[in-house]
Amino acid sequence: MRKPSVRLEENNLFEKIERIRNRANFSSFQIIQRRISSLVLQSHLHWNYIPSTRSIQIAYRATQTSTGWIAWAINPTGTSMIGSQAIVAFLNANGTMTAYTTPITSYNPSMKQAALSFRVSNISATYAKNEMTIFGVVGPLNNGTTVNHVWQAGSSVEYNIPQMHPTSGPNIQSVGILDFLSR
Repeated sequence: MRKPSVRLEENNLFEKIERIRNRANFSSFQIIQRRISSLVLQSHLHWNYIPSTRSIQIAYRATQTSTGWIAWAINPTGTSMIGSQAIVAFLNANGTMTAYTTPITSYNPSMKQAALSFRVSNISATYAKNEMTIFGVVGPLNNGTTVNHVWQAGSSVEYNIPQMHPTSGPNIQSVGILDFLSR
């Protein structure tokens, strides 16, 4: 029996990716071919796995207000938030998007920009129609194509630092295992 093809929910996603690719210098950025939609936090992850470099081109998007923030992370050491290596994005007071990496080392992390335990390049973010999207290239991954991933959202940013997210409901359910080779 033939598997049904996966259709993207947004018809204009390809155009959106092309615009970002041009702005973010994703010279080899291809159309995102794989996708999962989370059941919590109204979010979606689109990706391409590149076997030759063991890297992943990602586009993580989530519904969010202009005063909030979003994050997507891989946890190479566990299945929860602690130990996660995150990419965070929010809308600055000047109206531009900020996106950067930050390790999550405790239940009260600094959320300040810092290097991760693996490489992340070509980071950028957009905000339109109450939706934030993070773009980046993650890797090379040294531990295979199956990862623990975590995604998160919070409602406020102060002094360009994302503030604590809720600690109940969907915010504590936003964890999973992802195989970048899956369809």
